[in-house]
Amino acid sequence: MTKSAFLLIILLIPFSIFAQERYSSAMFDEISTETYTYATKNGEALKLDVYLPQADPETERATLIYLHGGGFATGNRDSEKIKEFCTRLAGYGYVVVSMSYRLTRKNTETGFGCDCPANEKLNTFISAIQDIQDASFFLVENREQFGINPQKLILAGSSAGAEAALNAAYQPPMCYGLDSGPVSYAGVISMAGAIPDTVVLYEESAVPSLFFHGTDDNLVPYATAPHHFCEKSSPGYLILNGPATITQKLDKLNAPYWLYTFCGGGHEYSDKPMTDYFDVITEFCYRFVINEEKESLKTVEKGITKGGIYGVYEFCNN
Repeated sequence: MTKSAFLLIILLIPFSIFAQERYSSAMFDEISTETYTYATKNGEALKLDVYLPQADPETERATLIYLHGGGFATGNRDSEKIKEFCTRLAGYGYVVVSMSYRLTRKNTETGFGCDCPANEKLNTFISAIQDIQDASFFLVENREQFGINPQKLILAGSSAGAEAALNAAYQPPMCYGLDSGPVSYAGVISMAGAIPDTVVLYEESAVPSLFFHGTDDNLVPYATAPHHFCEKSSPGYLILNGPATITQKLDKLNAPYWLYTFCGGGHEYSDKPMTDYFDVITEFCYRFVINEEKESLKTVEKGITKGGIYGVYEFCNN
């Protein structure tokens, strides 16, 4: 076979073959990281770190935006665990972004627990949503510089970051003045997150969702319960809907999701998936976001459940 004939065969290979290799396995060893300010609010520069695979010719890549946990009072975007997660995922060909957002409960007397008034909790969610949208706009506006496909943005978060990610992902599509039209998130990954009301879920907003959650999480409910399981008489009494409830609504909408349940698991599953279940994250992104599969999955890891205020689930005890 001549050299020219060999090159012709290569050129005729469908692009989908290369696309399947990308995102399904590690392809890049060298990852660069740059920090940018995406907005300034009340004198605070809000920054994000962009992780880019080097020597990558692709100009329109799926992008994952990660939000750290910390009860909207602590945490940072560049802890060692987060940097390792982002670097590893960028090796699969993604653009990966770890963003800071306003910690509106930082240095407050009531924090984000049962002493924090419910209306302030809701306002905290709203502030985080606004920051996510501003960060997304910054990335989309600079999509050519970063090699981003604006139609393949994935939100992911841990604990408070998961609450923010879910609330933002289920918002209506955003208009950025692109020729391709409004931008909605292509998927969302929640590690111990919940939302105040499932009414936000409808056919257009129900994006593919991956949920990691323990049934005995004492801070963010697995099903429907008060945030932090606060007493009804406390200022911070706010009903939240965890993945067990969210997926019931997604079922009615025939929207795809993957619910990964840890029987007896607590709030440690707010960041444990970043290391122990990394392959589940990459499989979800590849199947549900890149290839747009429409099925729904439920995975249950058995364990000892406390029941009581956390609820009793037959699938855990069978």
